[in-house]
Amino acid sequence: MGFKVSALLSAFMLTYLLTAVVFTSAPTCQGKDSTRSPKESCGIWHQDVSNIQEPYPMSLVVSNPYSTPVNLTFTTDIAYRGILLGAMRKIQEKNQNFTFTTEENPDYGPFLVSVNGVPGSAANHTYWELLVTLLNGTTFRPDVGVGCYIPNPHDTVILKYSTWKHEEASTVL
Repeated sequence: MGFKVSALLSAFMLTYLLTAVVFTSAPTCQGKDSTRSPKESCGIWHQDVSNIQEPYPMSLVVSNPYSTPVNLTFTTDIAYRGILLGAMRKIQEKNQNFTFTTEENPDYGPFLVSVNGVPGSAANHTYWELLVTLLNGTTFRPDVGVGCYIPNPHDTVILKYSTWKHEEASTVL
């Protein structure tokens, strides 16, 4: 049993160490852009690796059409391969104009509940949408939340107070 656990841990460590090499190595395809983008033609994430282990800057925009001002922008440095939740905590510690709360989901991790005292509401069909604008201007919705998303250098992360359209459930007979 001990040998199996040891072998499994070794395999995970090797995978972790190789991940940095694979996801930061030079592209082997026709990509002309050196910024990481989920839309690269070859599907490889790449970035400048000259200072790979140093912290890098990112911005966080809180966009709420029901507040004044509508957009609040915060900046911070984030640790190499650090998660968005860590950057948000860092901003919250240093800036009294930014607060947030999360709830831990046992299956999906931290779930963003409120930003600056404004919670999402199932009754009002509101939620905090996570969007990211890359250095090249492309905006996308990550397929992970604040606890898993790893911002790229110079990303602008947007927490947008949004609504969803209520559709009545139809009964299929």
